[in-house]
Parts: sequence; C-alpha cells; structure tokens
Amino acid sequence: MHDLLLLLFIFTLAAFLGFELIAKVPSQLHTPLMSGSNAISGITIVGAIVAILDNPVGSVAFLIGIGAMILAAVNVVGGYLVTDRMLGMFKKKDKPAPKA
Repeated sequence: MHDLLLLLFIFTLAAFLGFELIAKVPSQLHTPLMSGSNAISGITIVGAIVAILDNPVGSVAFLIGIGAMILAAVNVVGGYLVTDRMLGMFKKKDKPAPKA
C-alpha cells in the first residue's frame, strides 16, 4: 500500500510539473520539445520490449507490454510526421519568376 501511494505521488507530481513546463514554453520551442517527447516514447518502446520478453505469452504484463509498444510506436511515428510538417512550414519557398 505504501509503494502504491508513493507511485501515485510521483505520478501526480510528474503530471503537475509537465503541465507547468508546457504552459511556460514559448510557441517557437514547441517543435523541439515535441521531438524530445518523441525520444522519450522511444524509451517507452524499450521498456515495453523488456516487459514482453520477461513475461510469459498471454499474461497480463505481456499484453500490457504489447499495448504499450503499439501506442508508443504510434506516438513516435505520428510525432515525427507532425514535427517534419511543422519544420517544413519554416522552409523558404521558391519565389515565382517575374513576368516579362
């Protein structure tokens, strides 16, 4: 019970700090912050693979590991696609040739 309360406290503190951090970041830095978040999801994939390999097939931990790996992979791929699209908005566009 004590461990559960400690984990709940850490989760609540992380959620509060994450909200305060995101609220204070200027909009120009959201793209690099999103890229960092995608890297953290890559760590989630590694943890999910470890959970899958350490538990027998069909166990609850195995199924949660599969779900975590799928969701983290969707987050990484989607995040990089959105980041690429946002970075494309900052590229200079070719000017049309002047009409003669």
